[in-house]
Amino acid sequence: MSSLLVFDIGNQHINIGVFEKDALRASWRISTRVEGTPDEYAVLLRTLLRQSKQEYAFGGGIIASSVPPMIATFTELCRAEFGWTPLVVGSGIKTGIKIRTDNPREVGADRVANALAAKTLHGAPAIVIDFSPITIFDAVNAQGEYIGSAIAPGLNISADALFRSAAQLLRVELAPPHPESPIGKNTINALRSGLVYGYVSMVEGMVARFQKELGREAKVIATGEQITLVTTETRVVDVIDEQLTLRGLQLIYELNRDKR
Repeated sequence: MSSLLVFDIGNQHINIGVFEKDALRASWRISTRVEGTPDEYAVLLRTLLRQSKQEYAFGGGIIASSVPPMIATFTELCRAEFGWTPLVVGSGIKTGIKIRTDNPREVGADRVANALAAKTLHGAPAIVIDFSPITIFDAVNAQGEYIGSAIAPGLNISADALFRSAAQLLRVELAPPHPESPIGKNTINALRSGLVYGYVSMVEGMVARFQKELGREAKVIATGEQITLVTTETRVVDVIDEQLTLRGLQLIYELNRDKR
């Protein structure tokens, strides 16, 4: 059976997925190194595939990248390693979703993939929250159109900024205070309360504002790297889909099969 290789390339991490038909069979997250060569990434990919103890016959691939130089790196990797050229999400590619923003070209490929997967797999209207280094709220209206977003600092970015600005504050693990109270009785719990509960309150507030625009029925879908910490502290999330972007890219690939 022919398999599909999917790359979601971000500034800090690269998510890699293997699909057989509509099923995600394997996925990995590796660090982004812009200076990495196609040969270096090929060695790493071979290692991951070997460790999975599965045999895959890749018939094609798709790339979404917010790091432009990495597109050439992974395109060359696929050509050398598998003998085919991957589909790159960009201008001229069918995405299955209308973008109703001031400048649709500004909308990243991962945002489009998330919106498509949300609409197709979970229904519209929808609010997609990507808990990555930068927290992004994407809005999909009742017609299944991408209508815009909000961008906020991620939890780690907020914590790093706080610790850099206040040299006397200890770096603490990003976890809820213990005991669980918003009123910290020591510096560690005060920091954890402000960082974690403050961040969760921001998320809840933004969801409320989005639902005021989209309707209370708008489903909240969470994805990204820091899902667990946030979703254990709030009930506003309806669906957790850690691989939403990979699933969206697989859907985009299927829409463009005629081009392959």
